[in-house]
Amino acid sequence: MLILASGERVRHMTIRPWMIVTTLSSFALVTLCYLGATAYLVLRDDLIGASMARQARMQNDYEDRISALRAQLDRITSRQLLDQQVVEQKVEQLLQQQDALFSRHGKLGGLMQRAEDSGLSVPGTKASAYHPEDLQQQGSLKGGHKAIEGILGTSGAASIKPAQPSGQESVADQADRVFSKVTLSLKNVEQEQLKRIRSLTANASRTAEAMASIMLRTGVQVPEAGAGGIGGPFVEPVSANSFDTSITALDQALSRLESVRKAAVSLPFANPAPGHEITSGFGNRIDPFLGRLALHAGVDFQADLGTTVKATGSGKVVNAGPSGGYGNMIEIDHGQGITTRYGHLSSILVAVGDTVSAGETIGRAGSTGRSTGPHVHYEVRRNGDAIDPMHFLNAGLKLTTYLK
Repeated sequence: MLILASGERVRHMTIRPWMIVTTLSSFALVTLCYLGATAYLVLRDDLIGASMARQARMQNDYEDRISALRAQLDRITSRQLLDQQVVEQKVEQLLQQQDALFSRHGKLGGLMQRAEDSGLSVPGTKASAYHPEDLQQQGSLKGGHKAIEGILGTSGAASIKPAQPSGQESVADQADRVFSKVTLSLKNVEQEQLKRIRSLTANASRTAEAMASIMLRTGVQVPEAGAGGIGGPFVEPVSANSFDTSITALDQALSRLESVRKAAVSLPFANPAPGHEITSGFGNRIDPFLGRLALHAGVDFQADLGTTVKATGSGKVVNAGPSGGYGNMIEIDHGQGITTRYGHLSSILVAVGDTVSAGETIGRAGSTGRSTGPHVHYEVRRNGDAIDPMHFLNAGLKLTTYLK
């Protein structure tokens, strides 16, 4: 108990245990708060410094990451630009090769048509329908073009993709692979063209020589292609590749063949009465009217009255009308001094000055003039002298194979 005295006044205060505990607790709480506030004030600067340092480190890490990404972006962009330039260069080269190949097809078109007109063909090929895109390699070309478009679309994309993982093809590697495939296809197309050109050249040369040999045995000289006057100032030759050389060789071979075919068609190698047998040959025989030996200047074909008579070669009609023992007679000039005569006709279907072609009907069989009955009298003359028509008829049978 606590007693307080002030003058006459005396006060009594009883201190209980809980009051002591409360007082001590309050003191301890105040002390702790003081110590906590003091510690906070002391440690605050360290905490703020640590926080700022941590933020600085995070900012530095972020800036380093940004720099690394920017450097990676620059590398990828530079690589893509380089790859795109490489692809564009290869595309330009490919287009040049393709343009050259298709321009060659333009040169080939006329020659292929001439070859077809001359009866030539390469096994498995129709000259008139010849197109580079019909070759087996065209499928590779189309596939290559799709792959090229894909590469160009990838290399030209606006978005930047991460770097290629190891072992995966880059755009440049894909371009090299695709362009190698397409270039090989174009080379195969070119080789196929050259192969067909050379085959046609060889066929044209063989055919021309075979026909010329057959005609030569009849005494016909086949003129060389392009024969005639030539000239001009001397100019150094231009460089020529294998394709241009092959084209020139084919053109010359076709010109030679066309010259031989033209001569074969113009000269009398056909039959004036196809399907009719010969009743009297060329040479000496007993004359049916005089009963003594006489020269028969032609051959006679059995024919009924009115049977069609055909020109044995193209040429110009120089005589058409009655002519002594020939009766109604037609004479055609075929050039090179060679003429043909068709006698004893019942009717004449052409006039002097007309131009006729081989196989054209020019008259009808009869028995006019010095004749014992309907037939076709046929003669071949060189420079006015009668020669055996059988030489030309036999040669015509052999030439038929090449004139189809």
